[in-house]
Amino acid sequence: MSVSSPSPETTSSTSSASPSFTKYLKVPFWAQILAGLVLGVLLGWLARSQDISWLVTTLEKIGDTFIGLLKLAVAPLVFFAILVSITNLRKVNNAARLASRTLLWFMITSLIAVAIGLVIGLVTNPGSGTGLTPADGAKPEHTGSWIDFLTGIVPTDVITPFTELNVLQIVFMAAVAGIAALQLGEKAQPILNLSESILELLQKALWWVIRLAPLGTVGLIGNAIATYGWDLIGKYATFTADIYVGCALVLFVVYPTLLATVAKANPLQFFKGAWPAIQLAFVSRSSVGTMPLTQKVTERLGVPKEYASFAVPFGATTKMDGCAAIYPAIAAIFVAQIFGIDLGVGDYLLIAFVSVVGSAATAGLTGATVMLTLTLSTLGLPMEGVGLLLAIDPILDMMRTATNVAGQVVAPLIVSAREGILDRDKFNSVASAPVDAEEPQAVPAAA
Repeated sequence: MSVSSPSPETTSSTSSASPSFTKYLKVPFWAQILAGLVLGVLLGWLARSQDISWLVTTLEKIGDTFIGLLKLAVAPLVFFAILVSITNLRKVNNAARLASRTLLWFMITSLIAVAIGLVIGLVTNPGSGTGLTPADGAKPEHTGSWIDFLTGIVPTDVITPFTELNVLQIVFMAAVAGIAALQLGEKAQPILNLSESILELLQKALWWVIRLAPLGTVGLIGNAIATYGWDLIGKYATFTADIYVGCALVLFVVYPTLLATVAKANPLQFFKGAWPAIQLAFVSRSSVGTMPLTQKVTERLGVPKEYASFAVPFGATTKMDGCAAIYPAIAAIFVAQIFGIDLGVGDYLLIAFVSVVGSAATAGLTGATVMLTLTLSTLGLPMEGVGLLLAIDPILDMMRTATNVAGQVVAPLIVSAREGILDRDKFNSVASAPVDAEEPQAVPAAA
């Protein structure tokens, strides 16, 4: 058959246009990210040491564009993911029990994380010897308080939360819509079908952005080095090390221990399956931006799809062990030491309370400034302390977000294991796979 043979033009164009791109796609995603990190550091160092302003601007634009593309999908993604996840609970037995157990384990792991943060902060005294003074701080434009947190949940209209990217209000509206859809039953099915289709469309589009993560890494890391340099990191050396050590303890000690003892699951299998989402979270600094990938790795680790589709979006907006537990605990101690304020046992208990109860204030966005201001205002510490930490925040946020996302996978795994719905064969057979293997596939509509 000559009919089935490709023409010489087709053969030549295919072979000439695609080899380099094909080779790029075959490079493991972790290697692409690592290459982006190395290249970003080198370009950032070059731009700063040689004072190359155009290179600094280029790196900034690349990083901002990548984050901007992620944020572009945040509002609709959160709304439809929460709406669909709530309605999917009707397909799960003991849905109320699963939801309550998920929330319980979110709180348990947050409490462990904040305890680790407090111990590290008390042992290392991160605010001592920095050379920083209260005059170096500045009040943030926006601060968080319990009144703002509680009253800010309910939006005044349906448009502003999307235009201003108020994730907490978007979650509220999505939850109301989801519960209403459950009450309507079959009458709401057309809306649910449309919502599922839109969610798949958003996940597909976001996947294209995820594939740009190596390039985004170059811009984000390069701009951080070019803008802040190593001198700034030196001033915050102890504080930065505290955050990274605290997150590493939770990520590589606490989570594996809970999986091994409570879920009776092999931690190495967890890291094999979850690593693509963890590494993307490290680069993107966005739990919500990583959410589609987080859900896929959670499912491939054996968590039922119906339950994962609820637990992961719920976790992406409320489960923040890095940003809402470790970080505010160490940061509160840091700020108190800079301003010469002594904290007592009651203050430490208050930090733990805020971390466990108020973590929804971070709402899955890059950065944890809102959570920090909520903690400082609750303790009565000066808000100028926030200004001391803003410069170093991008570097801290990478490790915080990676810890957040890992916890968003661990909690559903533990709950699934304890409820007897975890697919053990699927979990035990999971193998390391490149990020390409996690691309969301279209799901046929339910009959």
